[in-house]
Amino acid sequence: MNRLDALMQTPPAKILNVYCTAGYPQLHSTLEVMLALQENGAAIIELGMPYSDPLADGPVIQHSGSVAIANGMTIAVLFEQLKDFRQHIHVPVLLMGYMNPVLQYGFERFCAAAAAVGVDGLILPDLPEYEFETEYGEIIKKYNLRFIFLVTPETSPERVKKLDQLSTGFLYAVSSSSTTGSQSATPRIDDYLARLRSYSLRNPVLVGFGIHNKASFDAVCQMADGGIIGSAYIKALEHSSDVHAATHQFLSSILRD
Repeated sequence: MNRLDALMQTPPAKILNVYCTAGYPQLHSTLEVMLALQENGAAIIELGMPYSDPLADGPVIQHSGSVAIANGMTIAVLFEQLKDFRQHIHVPVLLMGYMNPVLQYGFERFCAAAAAVGVDGLILPDLPEYEFETEYGEIIKKYNLRFIFLVTPETSPERVKKLDQLSTGFLYAVSSSSTTGSQSATPRIDDYLARLRSYSLRNPVLVGFGIHNKASFDAVCQMADGGIIGSAYIKALEHSSDVHAATHQFLSSILRD
């Protein structure tokens, strides 16, 4: 069974999905960071593939991506780093990135390589619904990968329900119409999440953008199945020379009782 499916069958009360950038802070930090996240309570690892023009990412993740690219990170290098990662990493792992470098690599080649190393699913925010349905969705399904769509407070009820039907694994609820790292989530987020709950969606809902500490994580978990943290964790890594210590300190602050 796909690891993401298995997690969602018996999920923890609060699902913590943590984003990290492949090749950051050093080119060969990828597995060290992933192992630290697993050891310190991340239920899902969202592994970002750095790209020069990341439309949905704020300055912190953009900077980490620029550093990773300067370090020499590419999709080919990433798959080489991941070839034996399932010997040590057992939680679901998602690749998050943008279509341009994936298409340059070759979409089916990319999906085949992701499946071969043990990746569980994909988040590609700029893959349109129509192209997913008519061209790419069948390739993703062929390789038993899950695909997660994003919705925002402005997404219509009809489109939310459609994207929920197309998503496999969970639905990514962007907390506000901003880039990642913004801590000014809409004050009406409770209304937004209540609306999503009222739709009787088939997928669990994880909330991202602006989730940066225990209070914001706990708040979204009251009305959704979990939260996604990215920029705040990247900042924690940026200001520490010890990946394991920084990860332990950061995640223990989020998950403490």
